[in-house]
Amino acid sequence: MDLLEHQAQELFAKHGVPVSRSRVADNPDEAYAAAAEIGGRVVIKAQVKTGGRGKAGGVRLADGPDAARDVAAGILGMDIKGHTVHRVLVTEASDIVEEYYVSLLLDRSDRSFLALASRQGGVEIEQVAAEHPDALARLRVDPGAGLGWTEALRLAAGAGLPDDVRDLVASVLVRLWNVFRAEDATLVEINPLAKLADGSLLALDGKVTLDDNARFRQPGHPRYADAHTTDPLEARAARKNLNYVKLDGSVGVIGNGAGLVMSTLDVVAYAGERFGGVRPANFLDIGGGASAEVMANGLEIILGDPDVRSVLVNVFGGITACDAVADGIVQAIGLLTGEGEKIDKPVVVRLDGNNAALGRKILAEAALPGVISSDTMDGAARLAAELAGKGA
Repeated sequence: MDLLEHQAQELFAKHGVPVSRSRVADNPDEAYAAAAEIGGRVVIKAQVKTGGRGKAGGVRLADGPDAARDVAAGILGMDIKGHTVHRVLVTEASDIVEEYYVSLLLDRSDRSFLALASRQGGVEIEQVAAEHPDALARLRVDPGAGLGWTEALRLAAGAGLPDDVRDLVASVLVRLWNVFRAEDATLVEINPLAKLADGSLLALDGKVTLDDNARFRQPGHPRYADAHTTDPLEARAARKNLNYVKLDGSVGVIGNGAGLVMSTLDVVAYAGERFGGVRPANFLDIGGGASAEVMANGLEIILGDPDVRSVLVNVFGGITACDAVADGIVQAIGLLTGEGEKIDKPVVVRLDGNNAALGRKILAEAALPGVISSDTMDGAARLAAELAGKGA
């Protein structure tokens, strides 16, 4: 889950990273009140999950409360790279001398943690890495040992940061590691980390990405979900602990295992080319278990999507055998119909692997209206795509 800037700043402050005084505003009058409370010149910053806000006019100075109200009115409702601005951050203006860059991230390519620092802050780090690769210092972080003072100081020196700020930057890096570790993040970034006229440092902008897989041990993280950008179906699925992502097609997809579901999406998209460009409507991984409750929750989410014209359940029986999956489907449909849910979209089921023949037999004997078995993945995808094409 990507956080908005003000949410990242909140986590930074929680772990001792120095941040500016700021207030969030949802309308111009709240921006006026925030500016009056902060005092002096303020910066009004659009809160959207994308870069390039400044170039788009989403970051502006304001000389006092009246100006803050007017500036906020101009920013709220803006479209920045497809993101509508619903709120702004009102923050105190700072007397900046220099700008640096620091971050910690999960490097998936190397299966390790990576700390980065650069003297060239305030610009897109991708640009720095491409044009001046030597200006970006890198340090592998041992997950067991973490990022300590000595390593942080070495990174600051490697980035060529001035002698008078290296200790301060190292201190920020150690605290940033605390954010990264304690909050189960995959990215924490400060850009820019500003040196002010009095010699102190402030995190003037921040990015944080939280690991959704760690949600079970981070009970406070769901409050960071952005209601304006989260799809309602994704929100409902999250409440049911389902791994669901809304897509833009018309074939609802349920599978067990992320790899199988990803393959199913590809096969559905390929098959759909024959039926007017039909595409998958979602990613939904029910994991290794396929209980009636899990299957019912999955079907309820998918059938509740008005874009869905057909459903494809693609399961490979392993630890959970196909007969248990079939029983789960039968019970799930019974649960849904018993709750008044109308199942009026065809459901294509492909079972393979452990006890597949028995699972198909269970479905055949149940004779559920609209439920169709298919022996192969390609055949099931083709049938689901065809049915979705006819239902469009």
